[in-house]
Amino acid sequence: MGLMILFGLFFLGLIVGAPVAFAVGLAAAGTFLYEGLPLFVAFQRILSGISVFSLLAIPFFIFAGELMLHGGISTRLVRLASAAVGRVRGGLGMVNVSSSMLFGGISGSAVADTSALGSILIPVMKEKGYDADYAVNVTVTSSVAGVVIPPSHNMILYAVAAGGGISITQLFIAGIVPGVLMCLALAVAAYVVAVKRGYKGEAFPGWSALVLSFVAALPGLMTAVIIVGGVLSGVLTVTESGAFGAIYAIVVTGLVYRELRWEPFKQAVYQAVRTTSLVMILVGCASAFSYLLALYSVPQLLTDALLSISENPYVILLMLNLILLGLGMIMDMAALILICTPIFLPVAEEFGMDPIQFGIIMMMNLGLGLCTPPVGSCLFVGSVIGKIKIEQAVRTIWPFYLALFAVLMLVTYVPAISLTLPGFFQ
Repeated sequence: MGLMILFGLFFLGLIVGAPVAFAVGLAAAGTFLYEGLPLFVAFQRILSGISVFSLLAIPFFIFAGELMLHGGISTRLVRLASAAVGRVRGGLGMVNVSSSMLFGGISGSAVADTSALGSILIPVMKEKGYDADYAVNVTVTSSVAGVVIPPSHNMILYAVAAGGGISITQLFIAGIVPGVLMCLALAVAAYVVAVKRGYKGEAFPGWSALVLSFVAALPGLMTAVIIVGGVLSGVLTVTESGAFGAIYAIVVTGLVYRELRWEPFKQAVYQAVRTTSLVMILVGCASAFSYLLALYSVPQLLTDALLSISENPYVILLMLNLILLGLGMIMDMAALILICTPIFLPVAEEFGMDPIQFGIIMMMNLGLGLCTPPVGSCLFVGSVIGKIKIEQAVRTIWPFYLALFAVLMLVTYVPAISLTLPGFFQ
């Protein structure tokens, strides 16, 4: 009954339109009252959930990403990608994918990727004769790389939700190869669709233009080098690298590129504070929610339910993927990470999956949810920028979905893809 109350109040909150964090918190509070537990225990769980040092890295990463968005770095990355791969058939599609790979590794946010690069590339692609649905589909699906290629604040949330025993550094490293594979698969899909529709490539601007584009983009690219390199070298913690990355982003956008004016800076600060506040409230409420999940032995109940269907580990892992994909279609990514990790991680470990590998699989599944209806925030943003209906975009997006799903299956059933690189840095 307590479990029914917990999930019943949670879904009731979502149905009436309450923010996810409040729905989680009210469901936990109601269940605590039902069980006769003092409410101060719930508040203790909330405070302990947000009193985690590694969470300090999140506002720095978010702020750095906002500065990238408003400070001209995305424009230079697009120019570099255009000079490098624009001549390929359907060149602007390749530019879109490669720009997402570069920008995602700096901003760590799929929505920021869609907003920044989509505002630049989607109008240009439409002017060059590309169909609006193609431009939107490439932009939206390639932005998923932002949640897998490091740095990603969602990986920090996963590490915290997993109980703090997982190295964020190892998670960052583990996301590199899957993230690159995702972009390569999307590039192939974009090329195939471009050939089918008869799109042409752009003229190669010459090696001198390519070198100049690289030099112009290099200060922005160094943001990712500072953040990720500082962590991998052991010189900086994740929190310290985030702080240095934010400071460096201010210097680059304000003094080197000279494009960060006062109004955009205020907007970046406002968005960073707003997003961080939402994340921290969600983390605290999810901590109380997770306490009740453990109290009711939900992971064991789920394991027993899956075993009643099949005892084949391959089938179990496929079902976990399908469940996460389905949940990603109807809920926000951060909330799902915090709620689902305590439930699904013990199940995955029960069947021999490494928690770091499972973390990457979760990022990929929920990242796909960002570009699927009905709650795909990246799909919404891309459709608004492309000025098309969501239905029109979804109708032709399936080749890109298939490309991402193929990589997801590879990462699921070939552990070496996500675990080999972290093994070199242990």
